Amino acid sequence: MREISLQQIFALIPSTVSRYNRFALDILLETLRTMPAATINWPKDAEFDENSALITARHPRLQGAFASIDGLNLPVQTSEDDEIENATYNGWLSEHFVSSVLVFSPKGQIIAANLNAPGSWHDSRVAQPIYEKLRTQTPDGFYLVADTAFPCGTAQIAGRICVPLKAGQRIPGESQIEIAERMAFDRELLSYRQTAEWGMRTLQGSFGRLRVPLEIADSDRRANLLETCVRLHNVCTTLIGINQIQTVYVKQWTQDAEQEELWMAFESMLFGDQQKKDRVSQYHIVASYE
Repeated sequence: MREISLQQIFALIPSTVSRYNRFALDILLETLRTMPAATINWPKDAEFDENSALITARHPRLQGAFASIDGLNLPVQTSEDDEIENATYNGWLSEHFVSSVLVFSPKGQIIAANLNAPGSWHDSRVAQPIYEKLRTQTPDGFYLVADTAFPCGTAQIAGRICVPLKAGQRIPGESQIEIAERMAFDRELLSYRQTAEWGMRTLQGSFGRLRVPLEIADSDRRANLLETCVRLHNVCTTLIGINQIQTVYVKQWTQDAEQEELWMAFESMLFGDQQKKDRVSQYHIVASYE
């Protein structure tokens, strides 16, 4: 909601609304940092196999893919400081931005993020901390799916990032069968890479504040706002499940044993049992009569 709307509804002056917004956002971020559903965690052990299985169920050629990665440029105010103004200016887009790189799992969750970098930086530079996770915390045989803005990196992470072929690039292969197979693999890469676009659109669509130029004077404040949005995205994805990536790659009624039991045995369950498993009713206020 716009601050001016809050001012009109509650008859408040701008300074009061701004002050309490800052105060409340700080509390919200501290709360989110303690919530398991809001965590941003790199996969561990069996989670790599689980994510890969969700992807290969739809794209059988992408054996080893476990997530997608992409960059996000958000508009920022123009600074009067020449150095900051130059750091945030993106020559390709001809505007001022801050850059972030996000990694989305096939469940729709953000599993890694590097936020609030200068807009003049290339995505591959912003992604350096994520490259380190690929190098040190990712088992052999698993890789991220990216677009061509992400180079495959140094020899240390060779094979850990897979990108589609560029336009005009020579297709590797000696026979027609090998070329056709490489093209089929490339089409599946392109299809799955779209999940990163869905994730970015969900993030910006859910938080309208990200479409308005962010503050330039307070870098820490801006970073906290971005972290809050990313963590809230994971809360919504984990607890509510309304997420385009999750809808496509996870069967909604078989995400866990409890939901699968509810779906498979629904017709034979007593009404009282159905009510006990109702996740929505806890948010309803119902008058009780004795």
